[in-house]
Amino acid sequence: MIADDLAIDVKTAALLSSAFTFPYALVQPALGVTGDFFGKTRLMNLCLLVVALSALVCAVAMSFSLLLAMRVAAGLVAGGIFPVAMALTGDLVPVHQRQVAISRLLAVALTGNLVGSSIAGVIGDMFGWRGVFAILGSFGLIVTIVAFFAFRGVATPPPAPFHRAAVMANFRSIFADPRAKVCFTSVFFEAVFIHGLFPYVALLLLAIGETRASIAGLLIATFAVGGVFYSLSVPVLISRVREQHLMVAGGALAATGLILIALLLPWMWQIAVYALFGFGFYLLHSCIQVHVTELSQTARGAAASLHSSFFYLGQAVGPVVYGYGFAHGGPEPSIFVGAAVVMTVGLVCSRLLRHRAAY
Repeated sequence: MIADDLAIDVKTAALLSSAFTFPYALVQPALGVTGDFFGKTRLMNLCLLVVALSALVCAVAMSFSLLLAMRVAAGLVAGGIFPVAMALTGDLVPVHQRQVAISRLLAVALTGNLVGSSIAGVIGDMFGWRGVFAILGSFGLIVTIVAFFAFRGVATPPPAPFHRAAVMANFRSIFADPRAKVCFTSVFFEAVFIHGLFPYVALLLLAIGETRASIAGLLIATFAVGGVFYSLSVPVLISRVREQHLMVAGGALAATGLILIALLLPWMWQIAVYALFGFGFYLLHSCIQVHVTELSQTARGAAASLHSSFFYLGQAVGPVVYGYGFAHGGPEPSIFVGAAVVMTVGLVCSRLLRHRAAY
């Protein structure tokens, strides 16, 4: 729609996705530091305001260059919302209750992704691509105003005074914990071999004769539904199963999902497969996220943002890795390798990630 309206090539219009994603990944550490010293709720409100205003500008943009610039602007600040919210959760919730709290945060985010993806197409059909940006921006402004007043009653730790030595000390405190390397490396490989497959879902469906793009969208949405099921079941899981076993189970379920996807089953069966795939991913991923919130008590924003940065870099690299694998070895071997890596991530995390004494 954008390509037709602005008289540009579709491949050029596709750059809007990268214009958002790459700045999002690269600016994460700076936003995390800003949250630690500027105040997390204050940063979240400011970033959401910029995202909303940039969307409203996109709705009236008459040139591709302005549209591209606004997507870059949104990408630069969008990382100051969800990753900082995860860090804020670490500030507000004791460690023994944190996995449930993070699962609820994930449930809200996943529901937003699922609903947003579903209704964006409907809005686009009814009001065009400009309508999508206009509604996104308007809703964002409403949430910004509500959050401004809601956060005023939240008691958060006072931000530390900003100076360069404190910033460096915060980063040193994060990487002084040996779990940091495990957490950041793990989420990078998760993103490469799990989320990196999503751009090829339609291609894999084509191999079984299914040409409808809506079916590819349905399967990806079902992945998110699996995450919602996980968030609902997590209180029971953590009360009955040790965390190390949850990590192994998450890696095993996600790896099983990849193997079943590689077998090119009929798309109706794949609905259950993608739900299993999503459940396994979020089971493993949320366990890692809990440890990320423990890496530093004084620099949780920086730790959460580094976590998000590594994850989004993995998302950017994943399609390239699978593209090379598909071209040189075929889809099945490439996805089987991905399954082996994901299973390995689950096993390594279960062996190396241990909680400190509760604080």
